[in-house]
Amino acid sequence: MNFPELLKKPVVIGIAALVLGLILGLGWGWVVQPVQWVDAPVSLLRADLQQEYLRMSIDSFRVNGDETLAAKRFSDLGSGGADLLQQVMISPGKIDTNLLPLYQQMLIRKGVYSPPGMVLQPPAANSMVTTAVIIGGLLAIAVVAVAIFFMLRGGFQRTGEVTPARHATSIARAAEKTDYVAMGQAPPVAQYVTTYLVGDDLFDDSFSIDSPSGEFLGECGVGISETIGVGDPKKVTAFEVWMFDKNDIQTVTKVLMSPHAFNDPGFRSKLEAKGELIAVEPHKEVVLETQTLQMIATVSDMQYGQGALPDGSYFDRITLELAIWSKK
Repeated sequence: MNFPELLKKPVVIGIAALVLGLILGLGWGWVVQPVQWVDAPVSLLRADLQQEYLRMSIDSFRVNGDETLAAKRFSDLGSGGADLLQQVMISPGKIDTNLLPLYQQMLIRKGVYSPPGMVLQPPAANSMVTTAVIIGGLLAIAVVAVAIFFMLRGGFQRTGEVTPARHATSIARAAEKTDYVAMGQAPPVAQYVTTYLVGDDLFDDSFSIDSPSGEFLGECGVGISETIGVGDPKKVTAFEVWMFDKNDIQTVTKVLMSPHAFNDPGFRSKLEAKGELIAVEPHKEVVLETQTLQMIATVSDMQYGQGALPDGSYFDRITLELAIWSKK
């Protein structure tokens, strides 16, 4: 699959848009308009500035004696407050050393500080609420992510246009299969119908061949063999019909060609190495045989494309019926 064909897939387009959006967003956020910190909390300051802040807070407590304000200012230092207080007690600077024990006891009473070896027990209710909020937030994010995923996937499926491949599949399902029993023949062990429509550039159908008991016997299929002209969509001028026999360990192939390609020496020399060359006609039956299997590929319906290319040079559509019998 080449790069232009990948770009036609909605999922690939979505992933590419996401990656491009991330690149542009990061570039804008880090280069064009970087984040500017305003009113940053004390806990994000450098360690030396946090120590100065704590010394000023202690000195303010000495002046106004407001325990609530002092406890709040200490709490603003975050988890590193206890270590900062120990450092200030070791190196108090201009602070009255007699004030430090009083300040420390006040913090213990307020429940915002514990000396080394002493562990504060936070209220159980607060811990449970915090845990519940975190879990609830994670669940909400997961639910939103799953909802967006299914919405996008469903949107692609519901609102996407009817592609040639989907249209071809509906035609193949509606096609009436040959009733070999009514014709006095043995029923095939497997019988499939496949349709190609112009625009299905990735057309390649394959099917499993199984016995009535479920034993795997082989595989068969149809795919694009050669195109003509240039541009999109591809103009298919030949298909490969193939069958693999598990017991014979080989794959037989025949090439179904448009009349133009069949009569063109260039196409014939290019394709003859793939298998027997056969000119396609309406209701044409092509037989493929291996050691233990036989397949009849029937051209149920077909139509050539019209345009600047020669008449009968490429297929607008073709429906093939593949019927397989076991020689056993």
